[in-house]
Amino acid sequence: MTSLQAFAALVLIAAALSATMTGAWLIWRQTGNSGWVDTVWTFGLGLTGAVSALVSIDGGALQPRQIIVAVFAAVWAARLGLHIATRTTKISDDPRYADLIKGWGKDAPRQMFSLLQKQALVSIPLAFAMFLAAHHPVAGFDLRDALAILIMAIAVAGEGLADWQLQAFKSNPANKGGINDIGLWRFSRHPNYFFETLGWLAYPILAVDLTGGNPWGFAALAAPACMYWLLVYVSGIPPLEEHMLRTRGEKFRAYQRRTNAFFPGPVRNAS
Repeated sequence: MTSLQAFAALVLIAAALSATMTGAWLIWRQTGNSGWVDTVWTFGLGLTGAVSALVSIDGGALQPRQIIVAVFAAVWAARLGLHIATRTTKISDDPRYADLIKGWGKDAPRQMFSLLQKQALVSIPLAFAMFLAAHHPVAGFDLRDALAILIMAIAVAGEGLADWQLQAFKSNPANKGGINDIGLWRFSRHPNYFFETLGWLAYPILAVDLTGGNPWGFAALAAPACMYWLLVYVSGIPPLEEHMLRTRGEKFRAYQRRTNAFFPGPVRNAS
């Protein structure tokens, strides 16, 4: 892969993600439900990654690794996107975005558009990692492919299980106002975020070449780092836990004291 090919991929990926989030903004303006933003982002990122994986950059035949990465992108986007879409049909707004929109007042449309374009910007390393993993010049199927498939399978299954457990808890009227601390949620306050980040490790495993044969591959390490930063410090845990503290109060504080925020671990004494 030449530097020119990598740069061209970056530009096209950036343009696709910007267009995706512009579409998300238009849907929000039409529906008033910001929950659709994450739905559009998920499907848009998955489509961008899959297309970038399958496109030929040198006119050669389609390689197995390109297919593997395209399947990764499609499976990830289908599972998460359908989950978020289903959840969105049951709510009038996403509380994380709703709080921001309320604070912005009349300036909300402009501020929301700016925020979504920033989301497109920070999503570039994710789609670029898919491109780099798919176009790592290696022949056939090797151990790294098998390891990446295993990691992605664990990540998708783990996140799916966590989402299912949370939905099952919320669907029980007896749990209204309570804290879900069963199943995977007993060992992490955000097991879905943990498994989401884990899945992005599959791409640098495919892209990085420790022999120096694929220098651009090291850029794929930005994908799991970016996802961890977003979920733990920006758009994931902080606004969600702030909302939970407002609505659940001491129940959630006790949950915070006894349960790790991100990495699964043993339950601590809540005293």
